[in-house]
Amino acid sequence: MPKTAFKIGDIALKTPFVLAPLAGITDTSMRSLCWKQGASFVYTEMVSGKGLWYGDKKTNQLLKIGDPEEMTGFQLFGSDPEVMAFAAKELRDRSNALLDLNVGCPVPKVVKNGEGSALLKKLDVLQEVVAAMVKYAGKPVTAKIRMGFARNENTAVETAKALEDAGASAVAVHGRTREQYYEGSADWKVIADVKHAVGIPVIGNGDVMSGEDAVRMLDETGCDGVMIARGALGNPWIFREAEALWNGDMKPVTPSDNEKINMLLDHFALICADKGDNVAVREIRKHIGWYVKGMRGASYVKRTANKITQASELIELLRGLLK
Repeated sequence: MPKTAFKIGDIALKTPFVLAPLAGITDTSMRSLCWKQGASFVYTEMVSGKGLWYGDKKTNQLLKIGDPEEMTGFQLFGSDPEVMAFAAKELRDRSNALLDLNVGCPVPKVVKNGEGSALLKKLDVLQEVVAAMVKYAGKPVTAKIRMGFARNENTAVETAKALEDAGASAVAVHGRTREQYYEGSADWKVIADVKHAVGIPVIGNGDVMSGEDAVRMLDETGCDGVMIARGALGNPWIFREAEALWNGDMKPVTPSDNEKINMLLDHFALICADKGDNVAVREIRKHIGWYVKGMRGASYVKRTANKITQASELIELLRGLLK
């Protein structure tokens, strides 16, 4: 009999495995593919609170939800309580399930504005922002953090407690610091420490590259959920795999090269439908590299795809890989 997972506020998740918010990656197309492969929750790309404040059109485009059946969280970034309260009010009646605050983005231009990982150094401001969002959101507010800011810093427990006190319904913990970016290995012990310290659900994140990794993170840290990021790139099947192993079933057969190419073609078609052929041809290029990794002729395909400007030509190139 299938297990039950956990709740974020009153939101019941069917499995512990969720798709991480990834800038430039988790658009409606990526979210749809991962949802269909078993992700129990998906997040938008990072959305600017100031963008909503100023009515930026591109910001609103990031908030598009393709299939209303998908459990989707809007991830916002910002550090001004007034702006973030406004954003929460603006999004109150949207069909998203929750709002998530980014407290982990390491990108310099975000950090210099006092946003993303910079909030790890200002817990008083962080609490004000979260409390303001909670007051007006009308739905759960969560946050995604890193273990600390400086390379050898570990403030995850302190940060998670501050979030809980401010009214956050859950916290996702990436086991790296801001200064590490994505170097080295994620420290899963930090995730376990946070789980022991707070009463809200804890979602672990970092170095989950397979279904086995996802289940192992649950076992080793005691966390409630697992947020999968890079492991889903070119591999939406990771959610299907993780769910099967979590339920004690046999690991699904690894997708064949043909299955990968067909999924890539589906992915491309979804982007074309959502954003038009011209944009899709450019955006699918990064995904091609992930899907065809390890295949014979992968380097040629990536080089050729980078020169193609017509959707029909790209489809012909990819279909040529089918056996």
